[in-house]
Amino acid sequence: MAFVMKCGGSTLAALPDAFFEDLRDLQESGAQPVIVHGGGPAINETLGQLGIESRFEGGLRVTDEPTLEVVEMVLAGRINKQIVRRLQQSGAKALGLSGTDGRLIEARPVANADVVGLVGDVTGVNAELIQGIVALGYLPVIAPIGIDAAGQRYNINADTAAGAVASHLGVATMIVVTDVPGIMRTADGEKQVLPQVTFAQIEEMIASGEIYGGMIPKVRAAMACLTGDVREVLIVDGAAPRVLSRAVNEGNLGTRIVRE
Repeated sequence: MAFVMKCGGSTLAALPDAFFEDLRDLQESGAQPVIVHGGGPAINETLGQLGIESRFEGGLRVTDEPTLEVVEMVLAGRINKQIVRRLQQSGAKALGLSGTDGRLIEARPVANADVVGLVGDVTGVNAELIQGIVALGYLPVIAPIGIDAAGQRYNINADTAAGAVASHLGVATMIVVTDVPGIMRTADGEKQVLPQVTFAQIEEMIASGEIYGGMIPKVRAAMACLTGDVREVLIVDGAAPRVLSRAVNEGNLGTRIVRE
């Protein structure tokens, strides 16, 4: 059974060895994990070191050619290979890819490209390539850089890319690994994880202030993964014991976001 997991680069870097060993065990048991990762903080850090300003519009990184060079270098280079190394140290078989490899992620400019620059929407995913890598016994680790027919590269939001990959693979449930146990709600003075929420409930909780601060972008990112065939997104805490095995085999942890 294939499943797509999305994780930020900084979150993955902080996860314990047990998380990667759990991924290895899942791979050995016949599950077919596919990872799509981000790397925003590492990109910001490298841009800063190079004296390039980080700017955002509507949650998207404003991307000119110099910025895109750094985005590709950090995502497809440093972060991607760091994840592959950790997986291989755990005993898993992993293969790192950028969305430009084999036209894995085909893209076109976003509607507001005049504002955000070289940011792309996904127009196609080479699912056969991903399935071929999985059939060879490797876990694909995908950096969200897109490419068009003319060879132009695009910076793709990792959540958008993960949702598109999952949809083109025909995966109904996507797992978003974060550093929180799920969407929390205070009841009787205690914070409790909501087992399931809809889009409408999330918007109500943002409006009322129940979802606030750093949780808002996490939730909105998870909602962005609900595209095409993806019917639900599961938000889980990567540091929880055997979180992926439990998410795949039991499903009764974290918060499940459903369309309606």
